[in-house]
Amino acid sequence: MALSQKTMLLISLFFLISPSLSAKENKYLNNTTFSLSFPLTSSQLSLAPNTSKPLHHASLISNSRRIPRLTSYNQKLSFKYSMAPIVSLPIGTPPQTQQMVLDTGSQLSWIQCHKKTPKSKPPPPPMASFDPSLSSTFSVLPCTHPICKPRVPDFTLPTSCDQNKLCHYSYFFADGTLAEGNLVREKFTFSPSVSTPPLILGCAKDTSDSKGILGMNRGRVSFASEAKITKFSYCIPARPAQTGSNLPTGTFYLGNNPNSAGFRYVDMLTFDPSQRMPNLDPLAYTVVMLGIRIGGKKLSILPSVFRHDPSGAGQTMIDSGSEFTYFVDEAYTKVREEIVRLVGPRLKNGYVYAGVADMCFDGHDVEIGRLIGDMVFEFDKGVEIVTTKEQILADVGGGVRCVAIGQSSKLGAASNIIGNFHQQNQWVEFDLSNRRVGFGRADCSRSV
Repeated sequence: MALSQKTMLLISLFFLISPSLSAKENKYLNNTTFSLSFPLTSSQLSLAPNTSKPLHHASLISNSRRIPRLTSYNQKLSFKYSMAPIVSLPIGTPPQTQQMVLDTGSQLSWIQCHKKTPKSKPPPPPMASFDPSLSSTFSVLPCTHPICKPRVPDFTLPTSCDQNKLCHYSYFFADGTLAEGNLVREKFTFSPSVSTPPLILGCAKDTSDSKGILGMNRGRVSFASEAKITKFSYCIPARPAQTGSNLPTGTFYLGNNPNSAGFRYVDMLTFDPSQRMPNLDPLAYTVVMLGIRIGGKKLSILPSVFRHDPSGAGQTMIDSGSEFTYFVDEAYTKVREEIVRLVGPRLKNGYVYAGVADMCFDGHDVEIGRLIGDMVFEFDKGVEIVTTKEQILADVGGGVRCVAIGQSSKLGAASNIIGNFHQQNQWVEFDLSNRRVGFGRADCSRSV
């Protein structure tokens, strides 16, 4: 996800939380089939590396009942794409539209809240911060809730009990930003007859970010898990050649995708949460990557570089919230060597974009792209992500364009992260029931 004006890659904060559900919450699970549609929007986001995801992971395990996912949950949404997909969702009763970054690399969803106002005031306009006093289904979690009682001693959960005996959270992000507020329960209300159960959210009251987060990873309190979604998919359109151009429209499905017959699938690697590996994110969408081709040439990178080692380092994850792609040193070095071989004299000497990307150029991206050629990420079972030569460079402003690949180690990360730049013109489907990720080429700027 890309939220901060200073940041581009969001390194995952994840929880292993299983809150107890009330009978009131359980009744919403009786709906087994529904279909509806509502819009997504997008805002211009910074191209700087995204440090808004906390660098440290937290975990909490509680003994609540597991409830089956809904058997069918179908929605089609459209969105504008700039640096990350920003979804506008109706939250509360009556609903207030909130902007949230669609982020497969995060678990906890949170929204912007503001202080209570008299109920006589009219509802805030769309995309304003959420006013809890205007919702009849809003509730705040007390300190006695399991989420405020860490049970795994080797992880730190950033929650505390505030002066009102409510569950308070505070996250310090890598760029020094503080986001804090109360943990709450609230419904996503799509219509008078269709809503989610009350979901655990962060209600942020002190943050420099203007958007919230829609956490979509495999964690127990992600939106995908709490709303019992069996699968979801998105199609990110190609970015305009020039910044400031009209933003193209992409598509986001919650539930079945009518285009999935043409998808090719790779297995989703899953991990036992009790398996402690310091560099592993067990809740990420991890897949088996095998190699990289540039301009038709297969780079000499061992497949093991893209697999996690005993410490967890080297896992390859699909992250819609990260703009650029990041590789561990062994893979990044080989990519850079090939770029230097192809277009070395044209590299912008001494220039490192945002401290992580040093394959940048002045001049026309069409010419440089033609010299580099297509870039292909190879996955298990013959699955490929192809970035064409016309789309291989990202416009970072000031007439500078960069190969949209950074070095994980410069972020303090040890993972290979496939960002949304390299997911353009590609269906990406997360089939949670069958534990697989699907890919399919598409013109995502068209109605799909």
